Amino acid sequence: MLKRLSFWLSQFSTSWLALLALLVFILFTSLVLPAQADENASGAPTPDLSIYYSAQDLYRWAEAYGPLGRQEYIRARLSFDVIWPLVYTFFLVTAISWSYKRIAAPESLWQYLNLLPVLGMSFDFLENFSTSLVMLRFPQQTPVLASLAGVFTMVKWILMSVSSISLIMGVAFVLIKWIKQRAGV
Repeated sequence: MLKRLSFWLSQFSTSWLALLALLVFILFTSLVLPAQADENASGAPTPDLSIYYSAQDLYRWAEAYGPLGRQEYIRARLSFDVIWPLVYTFFLVTAISWSYKRIAAPESLWQYLNLLPVLGMSFDFLENFSTSLVMLRFPQQTPVLASLAGVFTMVKWILMSVSSISLIMGVAFVLIKWIKQRAGV
């Protein structure tokens, strides 16, 4: 199943689609993302931007947000934080697929790197679900989800970091291959 998904994502990722994904990513990060970053008026950290946090940290932030801040947090997770993971995953999947199909054989394990952003997006959604439920139920405790939320966030950041590194490496190898071809090497 993973092999078929990776292959389909690779086939789907044409040059034009990769350029479209890059354009959508640039527009979203320059126009939408800055406005979203300014919305936390409580001054408390946001789980999404933390590398890891404990259940106690999450409860402390929920209290600092206050009732209106928690409602706004949940609203943002159900709107912005559904769209944003789709945008960055669209970009990373198409860009990674585009680059690795130019430098690695179709049956190479390198082709599976295009699945990393999909996994990262899955953990982002798990993070959003768990933190939103904790915020919704606060001050009632949701111990299992509160404890897992920090793990989901950490795994999301690891997968997104490895995805970004994979993309940089893939583009670098494509450029090296292109330069060698132009030089006749």
